[in-house]
Formats: sequence, C-alpha cells, structure tokens
Amino acid sequence: MAKLKLSGKELRAIGYPQGPVISIAMNVMEKNYKHEKKEDVMELLKKILSAPVEYENDAVLGLIAQQLIPKKIVETGEAIPLNSTGIQFNVFGSEHIEEGAMHQMHQAAKLPISVAGALMPDAHAGYGLPIGGVLATENAVIPYGVGVDIGCRMCLSVFPINPKELIQRENLYTRELQEATLFGSGAVFDEAADHEVMERNEFDELPLLKGLQTRAWKQLGSSGSGNHFAEFGLIEIGEKDAILGIDAGVYVGLLTHSGSRALGANIANHYTKIAKEKRRLPGDAVNLAWLQMDEPEGIEYWLAMNLAGDYASACHHIIHEKIARAIGERPITMVENHHNFAWKEMMVTPDGKVKELIVHRKGATPAGKDVLGIIPGSMTAPGFIVKGKGEEASVFSASHGAGRKMSRTRALAAITQKDLKEQLQRHGVKLLGGGLDEAPHAYKDIEVVMKSQSALVDIVGKFTPKIVRMDGTAPKKWKVKNQLDGE
Repeated sequence: MAKLKLSGKELRAIGYPQGPVISIAMNVMEKNYKHEKKEDVMELLKKILSAPVEYENDAVLGLIAQQLIPKKIVETGEAIPLNSTGIQFNVFGSEHIEEGAMHQMHQAAKLPISVAGALMPDAHAGYGLPIGGVLATENAVIPYGVGVDIGCRMCLSVFPINPKELIQRENLYTRELQEATLFGSGAVFDEAADHEVMERNEFDELPLLKGLQTRAWKQLGSSGSGNHFAEFGLIEIGEKDAILGIDAGVYVGLLTHSGSRALGANIANHYTKIAKEKRRLPGDAVNLAWLQMDEPEGIEYWLAMNLAGDYASACHHIIHEKIARAIGERPITMVENHHNFAWKEMMVTPDGKVKELIVHRKGATPAGKDVLGIIPGSMTAPGFIVKGKGEEASVFSASHGAGRKMSRTRALAAITQKDLKEQLQRHGVKLLGGGLDEAPHAYKDIEVVMKSQSALVDIVGKFTPKIVRMDGTAPKKWKVKNQLDGE
C-alpha cells in the first residue's frame, strides 16, 4: 500500500489556516497515519479543525490541535538543572584541543537529554556545542548544537582532465571561479538562479521562512565569507576504492565549502531564542537550550533545518553546474557532505536498547560505515576524501577540517602579508581574495589531525589546492562571535 502523502493545498482547501499548523499536521499525519486511507485522514483532520479542544490532550493529534487553539500567554520557561556528572564521551586528539572546547563538551554532557557524545581532533570553542562536537540526544534538538550556518558542507566534483591544464589554462579556471559565485556576508545576485528548493511548501507554511524567501533566492548559489571557499586542485587516487569507484590516477577537482547563508542564520537565531524561553539553563550551558521533537516548535525547527540543508546543497550544485558547463566537462563523480546538521539515527544506548536519537554534528563529518566525505586542510594544506569506518566510539563521526589554532583576532595580529605570500609561493597556490585571518598559519596541522582519527576513517583520495577563491573584503575588527568558524 502506498504511503500517505498530503499537501498544504489540500489542507487549506478544508479550512486549515495559513501557518505552521499545516506543516505540523502534514508531518504528524504522514508519520502516524501513513497506511490509512487518505479520505479517512482528511475526515479526521476536519474533525480536529472543528473541535480542536477535544483533541488537545491526545498524545499524537494534540500537536495539531494545540496550533488551532488560541494561544495563551506564554510563561517564562522552567529553570532546568544540569546533571551532576554527565554522560561519558570520547575525545580524539585531546592533546591538540583547547580547554574552552573541552569545557563546552562537558557542559553538553550534563544535559538531561544527552545520551552519547564525542569530540573531534579539530575541535575549538563555539557557541553552545563546541565546533568539532558531536552530541546524540533523545527526543530533542538543540539549534546551537547544529550551528548558525545550518547545512555548511563540502562538495567535490572530480573531472577527468589532464592536471597540466590547471597551469596551461590557469586564466580559464581563475575566471570561472570568479564568475560562478559571490563571496561576502551580504552578497546577493542581481538575477536569481532557479532551483526546485525555492518552490518548497515550507516557504509558504512557516511564517519565518516566508519572510526569508526573497533574500534566499537572491543568495542562491553564493558562498558567504569567513572560511568558505571555491577552489580547483589536484586529486590523487592511490588505488581504486569500491565505494568511491574511481581508478587510480590524478584528476582535476573542484571543491567548494559554504552553507545556507542568511536563511540558516535566521532559522538558528529564531529557534534558539524560542528554546531559551522554554528551557532556562544555568551559566555557560545557556546556549544549549533545546526543543522537544514532539512539540510544535521542535517540529517547525526540524522542517526549517532540513530546508536550510537542502538549500545549502542547492547552492553548491548550482556553482558546480555553472563551472562544469563553462569548462566543457562533466564530473565523473561527486562527493559531498554536511558538517553542521542534525540527523535521526538508530543507535544502541548505554542501557543496551536500540533507539532513534538526534545526532548533532557541529563541525563534524558523518563517518558511518563506508560513508564518503571530505575533510579539507587550509588554502595550502591538502584535504582528504575519506570513507567512514562506522566507529561507535566517535558517534560515527570524524573531524570537519584541520580546525583553527588561532582566533581571527590573533591571526590578524600575528600573521603578515609577507608570511602569507611566502606560504602561497612555497605550495604553488594562487589565491583570489582571502585574508590573513584565513592564512594557513591560523590552522592546525591537517596531517596530525588525520593521524588522530585514523581509527575513524580511511583515506581514499587526496586533494591539493592550486587556485583558491575566498572572500576578498577587508578584515573587520572581529567580535568574539565572528572569531568562530564552522558555526
């Protein structure tokens, strides 16, 4: 029997008001009544609409009814204490991780919703969950456990091009990096690109998203600022891997790193504010406020987060498609992954039960068994195509990069233009844009990071940057928040 599928148009036709209730109703019914006849489900929805109070306390349908009942004045959320000890979590490459990140992970481990956790070797302090932090929770999602840049991700296109072309036709590849995307925190296109993600129902059904759609359309295919980049480089495959499926050899690669732009940032900040109002946490844990997955705000955030992730993916695909057309080549494969996101995953809990948990990876790469991903280095250091080993001790995760060893403020004070120029020349890298705050000197040694997680991933390919484009705007006097990348 086909699974139940509803549309916002159908719900509006029977009288459901425009707003979050439509997405919530669709989600609840498609999950809990997926094998029922559509006409029976629609009849039940009509009954809820006509008398929502009668369904207010229903364990399932109450989520819909509560949206239809006039809202009461919301009281200040209850103060929630942390557990005194907290769950155990594993740390990889602990000798290279700053105390601030360790402290934040210990705070996250004390949340009453926490089930499992791990800290990656590129970790450093962030907001709420540290960057490089992985946390599995039960029936709860933490907006700042995902991060502000929802769906920040890597995307690699592998082209069957002679590597010598990057030198012989350097001007072509440079021009295409310049023309294919925009950098800068407020950058927008004069003419919006087209992609099916912009037609998603969530833009109509969640009031917050409706107000963000126009700007999101103008930023579709852009790349942002900070540590985001688009670059050409050489891909080395030592031997054919069954999962990657590429013969041994050297290829040309296009690698991009960016997220969901203003769309994701607005979603993160909006729902973090709601989470903080509902659940007041003490001291340094305040940014770890969560939303329950069975309450309206949690359902809304989950829908919005997934949309932002799909939007981020669309931005990458638009860039890669533009460049592929311009250079007249089609990639033989693509490798891509989110590293600021939350997933529903089945895991064995400490009490031996198998449960669906919410796994937050904030600046961490999914590394389930045979799952491919990209872990970049810096503008001069190599990145790696990796294959997960499915290590439960790391909550099936690995690092998302080399990780910063200097804040942006410290980098701007400590590194000179001469230092950066010498480093670029030494590695034969052409830099378009990019500032001292993103100089290679500000990052940990990627080789050391990879050794620290050899039990988590296998390296199946190496990417060496050659032409790198980043944001070219003048560095700002960074505030603390802006010192943090990967948020």
